[in-house]
Amino acid sequence: MPQGKHILPIIVFAQFCCTSLWFAGNAVMDDLLIVFDLEITALGHLTSAVQVGFICGTLIFALLTIADRFSPSKVFFYCAVIGAMANLGMVREGNSLESLLLIRFFTGVALAGIYPVGMKIASDYYREGLGTSLGYLVGALVLGTAFPHLLKTFAGTGDLPWKMVVFCTSLLAAVGGLLILFFVPDGPYRQPMLKKDFSAFFSVFKLKEFRAAAFGYFGHMWELYAFWAFVPLVLAVYQQVHPQMELNIPLLSFLIIGSGGLACVAGGYISQRSGTKRTAATALLLSGLCCLLSPIFLLQNSELMLLFFLIFWGLMVVADSPLFSTLIAQNAPEEARGTALTIVNSIGFTTTIFSIQLLNFLALHFSPFYLFLFLAPGPAIGLFFLFRRKRIHWVT
Repeated sequence: MPQGKHILPIIVFAQFCCTSLWFAGNAVMDDLLIVFDLEITALGHLTSAVQVGFICGTLIFALLTIADRFSPSKVFFYCAVIGAMANLGMVREGNSLESLLLIRFFTGVALAGIYPVGMKIASDYYREGLGTSLGYLVGALVLGTAFPHLLKTFAGTGDLPWKMVVFCTSLLAAVGGLLILFFVPDGPYRQPMLKKDFSAFFSVFKLKEFRAAAFGYFGHMWELYAFWAFVPLVLAVYQQVHPQMELNIPLLSFLIIGSGGLACVAGGYISQRSGTKRTAATALLLSGLCCLLSPIFLLQNSELMLLFFLIFWGLMVVADSPLFSTLIAQNAPEEARGTALTIVNSIGFTTTIFSIQLLNFLALHFSPFYLFLFLAPGPAIGLFFLFRRKRIHWVT
């Protein structure tokens, strides 16, 4: 049983603090473009740089089985401090696109020891109700990802300069790391891997249940971060097309992305009655339908309908994320659970590079209102793999 009721709230708050690093660059992107004289395509490149760093970091963590061989709490702390320091590099005078790409890359590497390791820590404390626990945890990730947009809302009014957004997110990350280090010892269900096992990187995919859940997650990831990254751009273009509407783009971006945190928590509770796989599949189906219907809502002339649609999509697009993580954790060997979560995260985030860069390229040739159509194959492929094998015995 968990050692005290305080454990989950601390993990959740620390995850929120540290994952605010993820979209700190996106929140101040307009300022970065102006201050450092960058092209509009820097949006996709800088977002992808974080993802590439995260992928490289998770590959290293998975190959070396770091989260299973060493104390997850200490790994989380060290990565939080490194991420905070890397994030501060954005305020350096004389940055170029190349230096900013390097800064965001190392921020992503640090996040590899925060997001999946945070899930590993939670799974070491909770067996019963793991889906609900991970729902809170991924909900914290979502709010942390959206939080820089809320900070930028104040920066846009002149009350908070853009550099303060960077300072605040770095400070939050350091605080989150310290909370885990001092208040969350290694969990009672942790089974450390006593020696290096490089084969664990590959052997987990031999398990049918694990493999099906992993591919469902990959389809989900094709859509998720591309949607998050391009929401501000779509809102900005909508504002240009309808100049009579006064949209607070940073605040709306926060609401659209951050609302998904509520869906993650709600999904965890719903899955206790409906089953983890079924609940995940339902959310994936609805978000896929949003991809297909997006031009209809983005092209109409109603601000209310637009916001209702995007907030609903913001709920559905991430509601399945903790559920897939739950299926992956429950169907992975206990002694390799941290490695399994890390490698699936690594491959999942690799798909985000392709989807983000695809939309980045298409934005130069098509109206942004049609971009989200190209995200629909992700949910479709995820659903296919979830239901392809009828004889899989799911641990839900």
